[in-house]
Parts: sequence; C-alpha cells; structure tokens
Amino acid sequence: MKDPVVQDGAPVLREKARAVLKKDIGTKELSSLINKMRDTLANEPHGVAIAAPQVGSALRVFVVAPKSYKKDEEETETPEEIPAKVYPTVFINPVLKRLSKKKKEMGEGCLSVRGKYGTVMRHEKATIEAWDEKGKPFTYHGSGLIAHIFQHEVDHLDGILYIDKAVTLEDSKETDDEH
Repeated sequence: MKDPVVQDGAPVLREKARAVLKKDIGTKELSSLINKMRDTLANEPHGVAIAAPQVGSALRVFVVAPKSYKKDEEETETPEEIPAKVYPTVFINPVLKRLSKKKKEMGEGCLSVRGKYGTVMRHEKATIEAWDEKGKPFTYHGSGLIAHIFQHEVDHLDGILYIDKAVTLEDSKETDDEH
C-alpha cells in the first residue's frame, strides 16, 4: 500500500507553503484538506502532528493530535480532566511570535522521514498566532512538547525538515513522537 504521507525527496516538502486566503476558509477544498490531514494523523500511532505539505499540499496549515497536549510539561491538568477546555488542533497561517531564549535538545522524528530519529535544539517555549478552521484568530502559548511541535511544523511550512537541523541522527525502527 502506498504511504499516505509524502516522503523526503518530494519537492513539496522543500517548498515554502502559501498562505491560506481568508476567502478560502470554510470552503469544501480546505475542509477536505484538513479532514485528510486529521485522518492521516489518526492512522499514525506515533504521529503527534502533520503539516499540509506532508499530504501533498503546499498550504500553511498544520494539525496537532489532541493527545499531544497531554504531554505538555506545564499543563497541570490533562484534556480529559477539563472537558470544557478546548485545545487548538488546526493551525492556519501560523506565525511563531515569541520564542524563549532557553533551548533544549529534544528527540525528534518525522512522518516524512521514516526510519530516522534524531535530536534537535528547540526553544523550550513558543507562542503561536494562527486562525482556526472557522477563520477565527487565536494565540496559544506552549511549552515542552507543544512548543517543540509548533517549531517543527512551522519548519515544514518553510520547506525545512528536522534532519536539516538535527544534532544527532540515527536509524530507527520505531519512534515515540513523529510530526
């Protein structure tokens, strides 16, 4: 069966993705792309997020799996403990607004670079501004894994793969977190 995730070597992974136009929010095409991304991510047991270029679309969109927020080091409660709290999962035209000075070397994998795992220096905290799938702007302050995911996914939208920044890189059969 063909891998639904575009793999390293495909030109779309090295393109700078185009911004989504406000008029395209809510269209069948964009909704279909977001659903494809959600479905693809749901079928990846180790996947924590996916960017539109990873499913073949050079648009500035990424989706974060809700389970990723459980691992946010500064969260005192998990999503299950706060049913009313909504965690952003769809990020349209995301922009990293603030990054902590402090960085940390963290393990990283990627659904588009299967069989490899490495470490990358990433900022420990990141603030991102984006639109949700209804076109409503929001800001989210993340730390730990979520901040790490934001940086990895924005890199995807800029045509950068984590292997370009890896401090270490090795072959791996299975990884814990792939973006």
